[in-house]
Amino acid sequence: MVLSKTASQTDVSVHSTFASRYVRNSLPRFKMPEDSIPKEAAYQIINDELMLDGNPRLNLASFVTTWMEPECDKLIMDAVNKNYVDMDEYPVTTELQNRCVNMIAHLFNAPLGDSETAVGVGTVGSSEAIMLAGLAFKRKWQNKRKAEGKPYDKPNIVTGANVQVCWEKFARYFEVELKEVKLREGYYVMDPANAVEMVDENTICVAAILGSTLNGEFEDVKLLNDLLVEKNKETGWDTPIHVDAASGGFIAPFLYPELEWDFRLPLVKSINVSGHKYGLVYAGIGWVIWRSKEDLPEELIFHINYLGADQPTFTLNFSKGSSQVIAQYYQLIRLGCEGYRNVMENCHENAMVLKRGLEKTGRFNIVSKDEGVPLVAFSLKDNKRHDEFEIAEILRRFGWIVPAYTMPADAQHITVLRVVIREDFSRTLAERLVMDIEKVLHELDTLPAKQAMAEEDHGKNGTAKKTATETQREITAYWKKFVSERKTNKNKIC
Repeated sequence: MVLSKTASQTDVSVHSTFASRYVRNSLPRFKMPEDSIPKEAAYQIINDELMLDGNPRLNLASFVTTWMEPECDKLIMDAVNKNYVDMDEYPVTTELQNRCVNMIAHLFNAPLGDSETAVGVGTVGSSEAIMLAGLAFKRKWQNKRKAEGKPYDKPNIVTGANVQVCWEKFARYFEVELKEVKLREGYYVMDPANAVEMVDENTICVAAILGSTLNGEFEDVKLLNDLLVEKNKETGWDTPIHVDAASGGFIAPFLYPELEWDFRLPLVKSINVSGHKYGLVYAGIGWVIWRSKEDLPEELIFHINYLGADQPTFTLNFSKGSSQVIAQYYQLIRLGCEGYRNVMENCHENAMVLKRGLEKTGRFNIVSKDEGVPLVAFSLKDNKRHDEFEIAEILRRFGWIVPAYTMPADAQHITVLRVVIREDFSRTLAERLVMDIEKVLHELDTLPAKQAMAEEDHGKNGTAKKTATETQREITAYWKKFVSERKTNKNKIC
């Protein structure tokens, strides 16, 4: 199966120790049970399994908010049964969404008149927001090409190779060629000059990233805009810019207010931002804002009336909960500019604490920048004996979830670890993480190199030459076995 994968195929039943107080029969794992069970048993069975999930607050891989105030939690639960799409039945919820759109549009310096309302929509995340923005660019480009009597069947979009996978999804799902600017060692974002060189008459837009997923760095949207203005003048094209501000949209206005990346730049026609990242809302909310009504083709907007009144809608899905919209409004009015600024400054300061702690070990190169999303991306100065993947694996024993990954082309030989600093990651946790990383490094120093162990095992078995992938799997398996045996021996001695 591609979309559904199970952890175990050996046991077809689900068992629960404490739920046996209410039910003695085990439940089928992959089929609906024939009989009902008490609510207490259902809760206990599920709760027992969920205990094996990681701790969300120690999940340093994720940008997504993992803590909100109890008052907002209550608002979320009170609205959990409201279907957002029923706008006529829940007019106040719709009004709150419209207020959020306008607040965010003003935050991004949209050129709105005193009585003019912003053009935008709430989504289930930045992925849907990017799909909608991309569709608007594609349709507007197609309409112009049709009016000029030119071919309109080969649209493309220019991005950096560091874009999030949702851009690849958009390109594949909606048949748009993705032209990626390759990265290079030491420069892990899109080069504006190279991006503009790749623009042609079929380019529907250039996508700039305000806060790269890889290292948190802001791309130079101002330079991209200036270079693209010149190219448009030379060619007669009007290639626009979309800013993917999923991570940085709620950071830059408060930490770097003078940075020009938003609607202050004339070619920026739309911006997406994740409310569930540094918008400080639980997972499930994103926003896309357009510069003006002219940038969102009217034919993409549907009008329905079977829910009680005429309702315009431009979304990929239909039904969705209202809770996250309400939660976003809560955060915007609860914190205000002052509160968001305080949160972002605190996150940045904690990122610097972590960065300095890692630098003091003398073992890491810092790949992230001080200006950008508050995260620390780092790699080993010497990974010949042990690599970043081993560090990530051992850190899980301490409860930390820290991802290790390779960079995209043409910097795929670089491997990094990344720690995202969210509101609930304190200075104390940052200092503790450094201490645990030092413990991991000390433990790795006492272990033989993975490659040496694998080669030793290979020589003993005298097996045939394996592929690079097979060799890597063998190395990892051998190393895990070695660590496991070492732990067992320690326990026996104790």
